[in-house]
Amino acid sequence: MFSTQPTYSIIPCLPSLFILVNFILCGSKRGYSIVLLEANVSAIFDLRLAKAVFAVAVLVIIPFAPRNLSNRAYGLAFMGFACSSLYSVYSLYGKPRAWNLQAVQVWFQSVIATKDFIYFIYCLTFVASRLYLKFALLPILCWALEHVAKFLRRNFSRSSLYRKYLEEPCVWIESNTTTISILSSQAEIGLGFLLILSLFSSLLKLMYHAPVTGGYHQSVWAKIGRTVNPPIHRYAPFLNTPISAVQRWWFR
Repeated sequence: MFSTQPTYSIIPCLPSLFILVNFILCGSKRGYSIVLLEANVSAIFDLRLAKAVFAVAVLVIIPFAPRNLSNRAYGLAFMGFACSSLYSVYSLYGKPRAWNLQAVQVWFQSVIATKDFIYFIYCLTFVASRLYLKFALLPILCWALEHVAKFLRRNFSRSSLYRKYLEEPCVWIESNTTTISILSSQAEIGLGFLLILSLFSSLLKLMYHAPVTGGYHQSVWAKIGRTVNPPIHRYAPFLNTPISAVQRWWFR
């Protein structure tokens, strides 16, 4: 659906490579300045990636965007968020002390429950699959909104354009981070139910059409239809259109 160029895999390492080169050139006596420089580069990298993820996620949601461009932006949004989450895990917890099973297991136990690692797995799930669910971008948009709002308030608080148009929404975002986190959690839970429903609906459709199980499933669905259809036609006729669409998909 979208291309995954190998250059994306080195993006999280660029700030660390910059720090390493600076350390080699300047020597170890400037260790404190190196640590400060690493923190600044990490923050700048995270903010730029947040703005890029926000831009491509908005591009996916725009209804009149070309489908090919929207599909590519969908993949890039998840890849950018995955890179940011992976780099946050690396900057906070580093890497395993040794590349053996025990050291990797200890390091893995320290990061498996962190928010950044969980969102890294979340993004990999959608990058590796062929699912195209715009609803899954809501947690990414919430994360990017928080980062962009902090960046604008810290760097453009004296700008007249910011004070006129952006100050109020940025202040609201920073003062309602709990509400945004709850919204993100609700989207993730709803997405989980949607994926379970999608999985089992595809399985039930296969069982309905398979010769081995089709006869039994068709008789059960016929009984369900005879029980459910009369009340729907009588009390909820507006459901006839979506039910007809589902039936066309089901009998395909």
